[in-house]
Amino acid sequence: MTIGEMLAATVPMARTLNLEFLETTAERAVVSLPDQSDYHNHVGGPHAGAMFTLGESASGAVVLAAFGEQLARAVPLAVRAEIAYRKLAVGPVTATATLGRPAAEIVAELDEGRRPEFPVSIEIRREDGAVTGEMTVVWTLRPGG
Repeated sequence: MTIGEMLAATVPMARTLNLEFLETTAERAVVSLPDQSDYHNHVGGPHAGAMFTLGESASGAVVLAAFGEQLARAVPLAVRAEIAYRKLAVGPVTATATLGRPAAEIVAELDEGRRPEFPVSIEIRREDGAVTGEMTVVWTLRPGG
């Protein structure tokens, strides 16, 4: 099962929005939100909540790819998030999430018995390439599996 399939199977909101996991590596994840009128806002684009869920889901995918081997001893949790809506989003949008610190550095902190925190940066783009949103989700690996 791919990380995208796993997230779709275990995170009901990802299924509800029909998110498409296009790429998932330990450094970045790319997730798409199809254009769906049921999730439009008052100006005909994806609702802010749908865009937030898209970005958070992309960040979760890269975290699982980077730290999947640590799941027996640590639980990944989102600590806080910030989003800025830059331009009107219309049509399908795609989020690209990038791990903000080297995974080895984060695992080293976990090995030392600490609870590391690390940012994941996300850009949300329209089909024409325009950045419609920028987001940061700070994650932690909570020891204890």
